[in-house]
Amino acid sequence: MIVHSPAVVLRRFSYSDTSIIARCFTQEMGKISFMVRGAKRKKSPQTAFYEPMSHLDLVFYYNERRDMQTVSKANFATTYKNIHGDLKRIGYGMAVVELTEKTITDHDPHSELFIELLNILHTIDTRAEQLNLVYWYYQIKLLTLLGFKPDLDNRELTGLVLPDPTKGPNSAQILSFLLSGNLSDTGFQSKLNELSVSAKDRKVISQYINTCLYYHFDGLKELKSLRVLKALVTA
Repeated sequence: MIVHSPAVVLRRFSYSDTSIIARCFTQEMGKISFMVRGAKRKKSPQTAFYEPMSHLDLVFYYNERRDMQTVSKANFATTYKNIHGDLKRIGYGMAVVELTEKTITDHDPHSELFIELLNILHTIDTRAEQLNLVYWYYQIKLLTLLGFKPDLDNRELTGLVLPDPTKGPNSAQILSFLLSGNLSDTGFQSKLNELSVSAKDRKVISQYINTCLYYHFDGLKELKSLRVLKALVTA
């Protein structure tokens, strides 16, 4: 079956001296691994396409009996102007795609989450301030769309009591705002600029959201980009 779908590259790794495996989040088919032969050759035009965070337009052959699919044609759907030239933007962008890669399952489409991911990457590329709020928004939106929407009034999960989300001076209000917000709404983005986030708020909100994620998804404590991001944010 031939499939034409937008995609975001979540991860790439070497397969041989000349080829790579690219793990992509496609809007039509969910998370799929692609074998890209010859992508490591110096003169290969494919090399640039398969970097994490790339937003591509893909045509590929899909066979449900295969672990890896084959790309027929790839083009950039969007080129980001600012992400790759700024360490903090890189940190947030990589954290977003790694979080996505670790939490969605293969061949399980989540079209709404895909659109949110594109919105987040666009916002990281175009917005310079308060990217921590944008990242928290995506973490919450991912939890919500995958069926685990946080409930600030209920801290008790099976076998776990969540951290108190009200311990910061503005933490509860910020979390409520992010839970009800929509990044596509320009009014929401404008209000992000007005939020006051103290060091205490940052700690409380991060602990609350991360505990929710760690509870529902195995392996997230091993996210490399989150460690890098923490170092960047606290620098």
